[in-house]
Amino acid sequence: MRIGLAQIIQESNTFVPFTTNLDHFSAQYIRLGQTVLTEIRSVKIELTGMKNILEKNKVTPIPLLATHGSCGGPLTRTCFDTLLRLLSQEIKSAPKLDGLLLALHGSMVAEDQEDCESEILETVRHLLPNRTPIGVSLDLHAHVTPRMLQPNVFFVGYGSYPHIDMYETGEKTAQILIDTVLGKIKPVMALSKKPMIISPVNSRTSEGPMSEIVTEARRMERSNEVLAASYFMVQPWLDFKDLGFASLVCTDGDINKGQVQANKLSDMTWRLRNALMPSLTELDDAIRDGLKVPGTVVVGDCGDATSGGAGGDNIAVLRRLLELNADSHNGLTYLTLVDQSAASLAEKHGVGSTIRVKLGHSLSHNDGVPLEVTATVKTITDGVFTMAAGLEGAEMNFGLTALLAIGSIRIAVRSIGGLEWDTGQFTSVGLDLAHAKLVFVKSPSHFRATFGPYATEIFTADTPGPTCVNITKVDYKKLHRPTHPLDEI
Repeated sequence: MRIGLAQIIQESNTFVPFTTNLDHFSAQYIRLGQTVLTEIRSVKIELTGMKNILEKNKVTPIPLLATHGSCGGPLTRTCFDTLLRLLSQEIKSAPKLDGLLLALHGSMVAEDQEDCESEILETVRHLLPNRTPIGVSLDLHAHVTPRMLQPNVFFVGYGSYPHIDMYETGEKTAQILIDTVLGKIKPVMALSKKPMIISPVNSRTSEGPMSEIVTEARRMERSNEVLAASYFMVQPWLDFKDLGFASLVCTDGDINKGQVQANKLSDMTWRLRNALMPSLTELDDAIRDGLKVPGTVVVGDCGDATSGGAGGDNIAVLRRLLELNADSHNGLTYLTLVDQSAASLAEKHGVGSTIRVKLGHSLSHNDGVPLEVTATVKTITDGVFTMAAGLEGAEMNFGLTALLAIGSIRIAVRSIGGLEWDTGQFTSVGLDLAHAKLVFVKSPSHFRATFGPYATEIFTADTPGPTCVNITKVDYKKLHRPTHPLDEI
């Protein structure tokens, strides 16, 4: 048995004023053929989970393509066409495949395509016999569309948020595909959607309202009622007509049974819609209280979350820190900023120098104006570090990074946006979390997995930007109404 392996992942945001091109994928990685497997041996992601199960079952993995474009604006058509061409070339040159495993996100968008995942599936289907089964892993924030439900294609979503089960999701997807190829099962998919958009702040799966849905989905799987039960809280920063919560259930040949179970999960979630509303802290309160609370306080800078596609260049937090004299506090404050020109200027002057530099809004020009500051260059690095959780073992590349100091404020200024899931974004530039008084992370929830152990308290700040977590403030133009929580339903 030969099974193809491929990964094309990017999470898009239609509210940002910039696009994603091939350089954004190259900055992380674009791997073809055998390099797909040789480069990911120690990384706990979907592909390595898939590979593990294939090898345990004496199945030959045929590596095709692996690439990750992180999070950002919609892909340019040229970028998306290039990725499709690379995948197509690898499939055409591969030996005959008995099945195909795809690791996708589910919320990738191109400038002329709202549903990239469906186009990927349609592209590979033209290259494979109609009966060749395709198994797809999806991020828990996928935007699931009816178009994605194509013949002989099944889906398995992450079960956890923060995302710490990518590897296990890959294993589950691969085992279902193997059993399908062997004729033991015939996966069919049932979809149920609700007109609700869940803020990432209060949608963690290990605690809070969503844990009830998780418990029921896992019960369905353990009792063998379904092959896989998934729930998708959706990437909320997509302005699409049919955006909303989705439950997706995979059963063995019984579509009616699957529909009953999918409806059950979506109905349960709908009843919890008010409980899922987030509790947010105003930025000024987060700063003032954070500097008073004993120990280290970690604050989610939610409006500029790079993990949701924001540019990471919003200067609102730094501006307010300076206005509230946090730079004169005896405790250290850490934060990050994406600003390639500022990092380059710091490198030019060197460690120990004092520079006058404009910071911020290097990408999001429409959201504010840069802030001119005087800062000391403390450290210069290449921005590369290994992640400890979520994408465990993966190499993160933030590009040229400079640590700037303004009094007791430390700013890790990097050249490339990326997931702010890991403490490595600070430790890689020489900052110790144990020495911090106040730490800002551009993330609504995912940071809790690695920053949580250092925090005496965690605040979720209602900061401005294109990843606003107060859904009632998001300026949707195309979204079908009414939709909770924008409307009373």
